Amino acid sequence: MKHIAIALTAFAVAASAYAQGVVNFSTRAGASVNAPVTYQGDNTLADGRFLGQLYVAAPNGTLAPSGTATPFRSDAGKGYITAGGNVEVPGVTPGSSAQVKLVAWAASLGATYAEAVAKGQGGVGESAVITINTGGGTLPPAALTGLAAFNISPIVPEPSIAALGLLGAGLLLIRRKK
Repeated sequence: MKHIAIALTAFAVAASAYAQGVVNFSTRAGASVNAPVTYQGDNTLADGRFLGQLYVAAPNGTLAPSGTATPFRSDAGKGYITAGGNVEVPGVTPGSSAQVKLVAWAASLGATYAEAVAKGQGGVGESAVITINTGGGTLPPAALTGLAAFNISPIVPEPSIAALGLLGAGLLLIRRKK
């Protein structure tokens, strides 16, 4: 019996030594987390047309994406992500503090937040950076306590070629009259 107890203790110590900090990627979790995301384009809560992803502080201090992009709910829980699962925070041990933020964007603008931002059409938003104590190892995943609601900017459509042509033709006509 002692051998089993020693072996289990050694296993637990070894597992926790290699464990990463873990957070629960949910923007609504009981009374501790309630951070709906709103799309300013039509002043509605974000739905399945939008994706969200956690950015976590890497060991060098820069924020980088972690986990996968997850769609917002399209049912009665619009504005929230509740099925994001557990996201590891690389380089952070369980129980240690980590900095995280939530980014959100229109799925039509790309598969990643970086793609959506690079298009320069709006349709993106991000929360403030929060510091939380991670879970993991023998600790339950940490909730995103302190995450606040934020807005996704409206999408500004690119002008079509025909619209640009008409604008150019109009400018030429105005110039000719003078």
